[in-house]
This record gives sequence, C-alpha cells and structure tokens, in this order.
Amino acid sequence: MKKSLSIFTLLLLMAATMQAQDASTTLSNQKPDWMRWHYLSEEEMHDTSRGLNFVETDPPAGEPRFVAEFEPMQGVMIRYPLGIPTSLVAQMSNNCHVYCIVSTSQQNQAQNSFQNAGVNMANLTFVNAQTDSYWVRDYGPWYIFEDRQPAIVDNIYNRPRPNDDEIPGVFANYWGIPMYGMNLQHTGGNMMEDGRGHGVSDDLVLQENNNNETNVRNKMRDYLGIDPYHITIDPQGDYIAHVDCWGKYLAPDKILIARLPQNNSHYADYESVAEYFATTNCCWGYPYHVYRVDEPGGYTLAPYTNSLILNKTVYVPLGSNTTYNNNALAVYQEALPGYEIVGVNGGSAGWENTDALHCRTRGIMDFDMLFVDHRDVLFGEQEWQESIPVTSKFIAYSGQPLKADSLLVYYSINGGTYQTAHMTATGNPDEYVGYITGFEGGDEIDYYVFGADESGHRYTQPVFADLDPHHFTVGPHEPSGDLVITPDTLWFNQMGEERSFVIRNETADAVTIQDIIPDPDSYLEVQAPQNFPYTLPAGEAVEATIWLQVLPAKEEYNPFDIRILTSIGERNVVAMISNSAIVDYGLTIVGNSEFVFESYGSTERGVLLNQNYATQTPIKIISINEDNTDYLGIEPEHELPYDLAAGEYFWIDIYADLLAKGYVETTVVVESSAGQKQFRIAINEDLLSVTELTAEAKLYPNPTTGQFTVEGANVTKVEVYNLVGQKVCEQQGSKVVNINAAEWNKGIYLVNIIEENGAVVTKKLVVK
Repeated sequence: MKKSLSIFTLLLLMAATMQAQDASTTLSNQKPDWMRWHYLSEEEMHDTSRGLNFVETDPPAGEPRFVAEFEPMQGVMIRYPLGIPTSLVAQMSNNCHVYCIVSTSQQNQAQNSFQNAGVNMANLTFVNAQTDSYWVRDYGPWYIFEDRQPAIVDNIYNRPRPNDDEIPGVFANYWGIPMYGMNLQHTGGNMMEDGRGHGVSDDLVLQENNNNETNVRNKMRDYLGIDPYHITIDPQGDYIAHVDCWGKYLAPDKILIARLPQNNSHYADYESVAEYFATTNCCWGYPYHVYRVDEPGGYTLAPYTNSLILNKTVYVPLGSNTTYNNNALAVYQEALPGYEIVGVNGGSAGWENTDALHCRTRGIMDFDMLFVDHRDVLFGEQEWQESIPVTSKFIAYSGQPLKADSLLVYYSINGGTYQTAHMTATGNPDEYVGYITGFEGGDEIDYYVFGADESGHRYTQPVFADLDPHHFTVGPHEPSGDLVITPDTLWFNQMGEERSFVIRNETADAVTIQDIIPDPDSYLEVQAPQNFPYTLPAGEAVEATIWLQVLPAKEEYNPFDIRILTSIGERNVVAMISNSAIVDYGLTIVGNSEFVFESYGSTERGVLLNQNYATQTPIKIISINEDNTDYLGIEPEHELPYDLAAGEYFWIDIYADLLAKGYVETTVVVESSAGQKQFRIAINEDLLSVTELTAEAKLYPNPTTGQFTVEGANVTKVEVYNLVGQKVCEQQGSKVVNINAAEWNKGIYLVNIIEENGAVVTKKLVVK
C-alpha cells in the first residue's frame, strides 16, 4: 500500500531532535510569537476545547471519492472580513460562483465593498454564519462523492475556534447533503489529494493524533477513499507544518515542490521530499512529474505553492522579488499548458510564506461534474497489438445520460493529425473502450480521452488534452503467421448500434474471406466494404462493420458468434448483446438539442426518433411551439398531428424568422403523446438589429403555390433568400410587388421587404 519511507524516518528523527533543541532554546530565551494568528493566540494556546462538540459518525456506506482541487469547481468559498484583495474576489466572480461566509451584521458592509470593487454580484451568494478567522482552507468542508452523491466529511479542526469548526455543518445544511464525522484532528492546509485515491500530508497529522499511524490511515481510507496516503516530513520546519506551504498537486501525475538555495539549512529536507515523489508512482502507474519552484529562503516573501487552482485558472500569490515571481509564474505555465496563470498581490492583508492565498480560499466541487477516470494509462513501451484498447470509466454525477457519440479517444501517431475512436460499453459498470489503430511497430502515440453528457458537462483526461497528452511507444511487431482479428469481442447496448472489427492477414500468402455469418438469432447484420468472396493480400487488412437490428429477449449480455469463413479455416468474433436496453425509450432527440444562430438566414434541423423498439408503439406529435417569443420560424417535416412509427425519424427545420433587438434565447417545445421534448435556441446578439418599417408591410397568400404579393406604403425593393442564404429573387417596386414562385423548389424562404428610408423587415414565406 505504501512505499518504504526509511529515508524519511531518519530525517524525521533528525528533525524531531532539532525541533526539540529549538523549542528548548525558545522557551528559555524568549516568549512565543503570539501575533502569528494563523497558528494560535496565547489564549488559544491554553484552550483545550478542541473537538468537544464533535460528533463521530459511521463512514460513508458507499465508495467515497475525495475530489481534487484541479477538478471542475462550481464555486469558491471565502470569508468576510476578507483575507484576500477585493480585486481578486472580482476576478473569481467571473470564473465561477463565490460563496461568502459573513455574519448578518456585516453583510451590508461586505455587499458595498464588493460592489465598489466590481464584483459580479450575480455570481455571489452570502452564507450567514459566525466565524473566528478567514482561513477557510483549514476549517472549510471536505467535499466528497459517495458513489454518485455529494457529501461532506468533517474532522476535528485543530484550532480551538468553535465558530470556524461549525462551518462544515453550515454548508451541509446549505446544500442539503449528508455530513460524515471523521474522528481525526486535521486541517485543510495539510491535505492535498489527486481525486483518484492518493493523498499527501506531512507528519503533523500523526503528531496531532497520538502518533497512531494505523488509525490515521484507516480513517483516511474509510471516510475519504485515500489509499495510499503519503505522510512526509515537514521540510519547511516552521510553526505551521502545512503541506500547502511547500507543495501542491497540479494534476494526478504532477506535483509542485518548492526549492531553496543549497546554503539554506532546510535545503536537504526539500530535496528529500522531491526525490521521494520523483521515485514514487502516481495513480497512473509511473513516477510523479516533479516541478520545482525556487524560493530564496529566509524572510523574503515567496509563497508560490500556496496558490489556488480554480477551473482552468491558477491564482498565484506573488512575493517581494520580481525575478522569483516571474520564474514561479513560468513554472506554473510550463506545468499547466492551456491554463491561465494569474499573479496576485496580497493587498492590505498581505501574504506570508506560511499563510497566503490557498489558506484563505476553498473551492467547492461541481456536484454535477463529468468524471473521466481512465486509470489504466498507457505509457512506456506497449506490446504490439493490431489495435490497442483504451479503457475508461465515465461517471456523470449530474445523473444525465452520457452522449454515446461523444465518448472518444483522440490519438496522434508520430505527431500527426489527431484521429478519433468511438468508445463503446464493455459491460462493466460505467466502463467504455475505444481502439487505437493504424500504427506500426516503433510508432510514438499521443492520446487523450474525452467525454460529454446530456447535461452539457464535458471533460478530458488528461485535462490538457493535446497540449500535454498521454504518451507511449508501440513495441516491435513480428507477424503472427495467421489471420489477426481485433477486437475479438463486440459489445452492443442499444438498437441501431454499429461495431467494427479488423481482419489483418499476417500470413505469407493471400487469404480468401468467403463470408461473414452472424448467429441467425442475434439480429446482427454484416455491412462489409467488399463483396464475398474477397481476397485479402498478405500484409493487408480489411474492416467489417456489424449492425444490431433488434435486441433479443434473453438474459442480459448474451454472447453470439460471428463466423468468419476463410480459405485457411473458420475464425470467430463474439458479439455481446445487452438485453438491458430492451425497453421502450419513447421519443428521443437525435444529435443536437441546442442550436446557435451565428449568421443571417441560417437554419438548423432538430431530429426526433421514436425508440419504442420493444412494443412498436407509435407516438403522436401533437404540436411544436416556440416558448416566450415569436421570433423563430418552425417548419416540421409533416403536418401535425402526426403519428410517428417506431424507428421512424421526424425532423424540424428551425430558423430566425425575425431578428429583433433584445432577443437572445428561447425554446422550441415539442408536445407528444410520449411527453415533452425541448430544443434550446440562441441567436448571436450581434445580429439582433432590425429597423422597424414606418408602415406595416403585407405578404400574401402565404403559403403560396405560385404567385405572391408584397404590399406596403413605400416598398422600393424585395429580396428573397432560401434557407442556406442564397438570393433567389430581387425585384424593384413601389407600393405593390408581384413575384412568381411557381418554378421555385418547395420549402421555406425569407423575404426582405425594403422601404425608401432603408428600413427592412423580414417575413417567412412557405412555397408548396
């Protein structure tokens, strides 16, 4: 479970001896520095009330996942009075939602301060509660997912500050989510996690829990899912002993550790910790990439690891040395390509090397995030296969379905253009697989995994995508001397799915493929690119596609054979067909459910499908209407009401009938016997400008089968466009303009009516 820490044990003993000596000197020669409030005041130093009101609970019954700072965040938590500049609050309010803990008596003061600083008040919520300090990192909630549901884990806050200690419960009540009591004395500044079960703290966590290492590790595993738990020495050797003062997870395989000059007394301690992570495997199976940020040591301000990652932005506290500041920002940019790196001065509150930005803020995980968990990362040299599988779990915490056509492996061979491989369900919970193909032995492969769900959430692993992808090398290839078929198993989960396999001839001679025959009970159909018999030359490959027509009414995931008849014998591929989908899906939207109009005259097509495959029940399309406004033109494929047969598609052409000021978005609502479906529509606000006519113009008859008339007080010209933006007619006129459309294609047209003063109105014309 853990790597030997023999070198740390030795260093720990040395550090303990030195600290004991330093403590003895301090007690005999001087008073403690009570002004270091982030530690303890003199009164708090003698307060033994820590944890008196703490309630321990059983650990989560489901599987806990402690979310990492670099994962999607819905918001950030701060406390007022602030420990950060109001200008930073303004910046963060344009990144995500800001939740500010404030007493009711100080809320008006906070609101005025934020408004004056330009904070986006629509992205700010006040949470009323009493607090003792602004170090929300230390006492704030520890957010987890218990299976798919959000929850909070509370611990005994290692400061005797009762108001602060109540904040996790305040937010558990605010969100209406469970809270679990973990009977450990701990603090947020001494905890970092990778979101995949690995965590790091320094040995303060042992000191504050009776040095019972077994108990600490068991609690962290049971309540937070942390295993392995890396417990290191505190290389900083200062009063605070918090990991965020010297290190930081940047990604599951990246960690940032400060570096001091060689003449600093703590240089060796920092190097030992850095060496430990450089030789310890991350969750993906290879050693951490360790990034170093230089700090001058001594009293020069350089709190660079105490930064805040908030979605794709990193807020880095700046020190007092410009050169060190610039170098630190450059290290962050190198480690986090594609992120915005923002340096932040401390303002009136100021930063300290033991207390800066990270200490005074805390991210709030996105409860509806999409988690892409590709755990079996490919790296180093991979043994040759005809196609290399990439397996990943996709967990949509929103509860919305995954977009089946948006679960993808992006891969590049030898630095070439990225290709895509669609991922399909393996049969294991939440697990999908895609195949990298088309490579040769010795090729270099870059790849990343992408997913999206119906709630609009999307994510990649690694999060940097093609800017810093996963990488591996394909091992040498020795021909097998046989037909190689990959993959050898196809998984089908719903009606109409297509799956493919590749047959490569690795013999010395041409091989004839006589036929491909699925089991007759499987309802599978072969869509081969060639007619059979087909001659496959030596060294070449051919791809065959299998289409699932109907789901069988048998047990879940039934195996069926696909027989491949060849001149050198029969080969087989297994088709695993799920029965879990043999239910009526009803009316579904196929493809996009959201459309954006970016150019004048453009049109979009919404597509519906009756997926009542089991019962073959038709669905009646009753009506299609635009919600809120009358600005859209809607043209369904069939007159309504319409009975849509099982397996039948129904399309709706949608276009901007009138571009009007102030119009931004609306909804097209489809009412049916199976319920309601909606298409969300938005129009680029730059297009929203129409000058009103001085007199109402008329267009009739509409619809028309031939001639139509445009009539108005001062009409000078009429222009007609089809829905792809092509002008089909332009005619000058005065009060009445007659136009013959008898030879035009049937469909929808946009008619621009132009007055003498330049005013324009656009009307829809239907030609039948």
